[in-house]
Amino acid sequence: MLDTKDLTEALFAERFIAHCLKQCGFTHFDDGSPVADYAAETAKSYFSDPLYREEGPEACADSDMDYWGEG
Repeated sequence: MLDTKDLTEALFAERFIAHCLKQCGFTHFDDGSPVADYAAETAKSYFSDPLYREEGPEACADSDMDYWGEG
């Protein structure tokens, strides 16, 4: 597996999306929007921050998913 410092944005997003889909167990939110679309957009913001990027895509995805359903 690549060290997180070697991840491209595309690979980071791919792993972030895959982890979200694997962990959440559904493909669409209650409003009908695809989890993959949300995760792809959200992965960009995590990747753009070096501190988050260093944690890796799976840890970032877990952190983001902790907030799902709140609101």
